[in-house]
This record gives sequence, structure tokens and C-alpha cells, in this order.
Amino acid sequence: MKKKMWLSLTLSALLLTAAGCGSKPDAGTPSTGSGGDTEKKQFKIAISQYVEHPSLDATREGIMAALKDGGISEPDTLKLDYNNAQNDSTNNLSIGQKLKDSKNDLIIAIATPSAQVITDKVKETPVLFAAVTDPLDAKLVSDLEKPGGNVSGASDTNPDATKQLMKFISTHFSNVKKVGLIINEGEPNAVVMSKTAEEALKEHGIELVKAAVTNTSEVKQAAESLVGKVDAFYITLDNNVVSGADTIIQTAKANKIPFFASDRDTVEKGAFATVGFKYYDHGYQVGQMAVEILKNGKKPADMKITIPDKLDLILNAKAAADYGIEVTDAMKQEVKDPDNNIIQ
Repeated sequence: MKKKMWLSLTLSALLLTAAGCGSKPDAGTPSTGSGGDTEKKQFKIAISQYVEHPSLDATREGIMAALKDGGISEPDTLKLDYNNAQNDSTNNLSIGQKLKDSKNDLIIAIATPSAQVITDKVKETPVLFAAVTDPLDAKLVSDLEKPGGNVSGASDTNPDATKQLMKFISTHFSNVKKVGLIINEGEPNAVVMSKTAEEALKEHGIELVKAAVTNTSEVKQAAESLVGKVDAFYITLDNNVVSGADTIIQTAKANKIPFFASDRDTVEKGAFATVGFKYYDHGYQVGQMAVEILKNGKKPADMKITIPDKLDLILNAKAAADYGIEVTDAMKQEVKDPDNNIIQ
């Protein structure tokens, strides 16, 4: 009897052990949740954006789309900390201090002022920037090919875009002798682009006349101050000014002054023309860099700074009449992709 009981107990123990071994995942296999899905790493990403306006918002949307396409999205694989300085330098500094002390896998800075604060304060966490005109002038990196350190990203301008736009103005607007530029000279990116525009216009015998602002609330008055003094309006990728583009459009249309911008979004809003690209695509490019860092272990130090390479003339044919402009066949022929870049 004792022998039979001992055999029974031994057999039961062996069955339990076998069952226990069969329930364990194979070595190296990630554990699964209650739904049976493989457990995935949740990445922590912080975004610092200087101000809300169409170009910067489109940049952020492109970044998020690329992350999602790379398998990184809320809530499962992404914990996002989005910060917007609302065009306020004090807020911008506070965001920088906060992110300096936070534990993120990656920080993305959108626009030059945000990028300058983040790169100044964050020295270990990987940082990517977007919507920055001149990373060298802004002292974000010292080399565009091999940035070094913990910072890389994408510039949102190609000097050729500004030169091509100035050439377009001189070719198709023979009556334009003076171009009015509304500018915040406290923004390094605006200063860099204005110099390029001024030099290009000078080659065509056209003068650049500046109207300075320090914030968005002054944009309307600056535009009005140029009426009667200039034959066209132009703005750079100047965050304060782009945020007030609606008031320039109103003033330009009311006085039949052609308005040229430096970004597609402002043209879609009502400016007449630019040479540029889609900021969504620009952001998507930065988002792809983010995926490379987070999932493939790439180092910002080894990732070259990219610039837009698919430039095209973008015309708002729908708005042309409001400026007293006739969109000629010669203008249309300069557009490489008329289906997408002539706004009807």
C-alpha cells in the first residue's frame, strides 16, 4: 500500500513539473500580455515647439506619422510629452529646463528658438531638430555632415529656394523695383534668409526694403507702413511674422500688392507664390531619423543634417486675382508638378 502511494505521488509530481515547463516561453522570447500580443518597449519622447502656425504644425504631424509608420505610437509604444512655448521666450526657457531634468529617450525641437534652448541645456539625451533655417549660424552643430555630440536634425531651407523665388519675381514682375520685407531681426533664421534675398534681388536691380517687428502683434502695422513704398511683399521663415501672415494677406490684397512667402503653407493660406516644399514631408524626414535612433540604435553624432532637395515653384492661382495678378502660361511652365503645386 505504501509502495503504491509513493508511486502515485511521484507520478503526480512529474506531471506537474512537465506542465510547468510547458507553460514557460522559449528562451529569448518576449513575454506576452493578456491579449497574447508580444510586449513592446514604450519609448518616451518630448517635443518642444516654439509656436503654433501651419508650417510648424505640419512639421509635427509629419514627425508623428513617420513614428507611427515605424511602429511607435500612443499609447502602446509611445509616451509623448508635447510642449508649446506659444511664441514666448520665457516659456521656451522653462520648457528647456524641464526637459533637461526629464528622462526621455529622445527630444525633438521644432523651430530655431526651441532648438537653441534644448541643445544648450540637454547634453546626453539624443536631440533632433526640425524647421531650423541655418543650424550652423544658430550654433546647434558645428558640422552638417558629421554633427557630433547628441544633436542632429533637418534644416527647412535651401538657399537656392530663395534665389529661385527672387529670380521668378524679377522675370515675371517687371514693375517690381522694391520688395518690402516684414522681419523680426531677433530671429537668426530670418536674418540669414533676408541676406540671401537681398543679394539675389540686387543682382536683378531690385531693392529690399525692411519693416522691423519684435512680435506678431506688430506685423499688421509693419505691412501697412510699406504700402506706397514697395511694389511687392516678401517674408522669410520668420516665426513671429509667419504667425501674422493673415494680416499681411489682408493688407496686400486690399492694396493689390503681390505677396511672396517662403513656405507652402502661407501660399495655401493666400500668399501668391513661393519656391518650396511640404512641411509635412520635412517633418516626416525627421520622424524617420527618430525611428533610426530609437529602434536601430543610430547616434545623432553620425547622422548628417538634411535639407529639402525637392524644390518647386508653388502658385496660388486662386488668390492671384485678389492681387491683380494674371497667371501667365510662362509662370505655369516653371512649375514642375502643376497637379500638386498650382493651387486652383
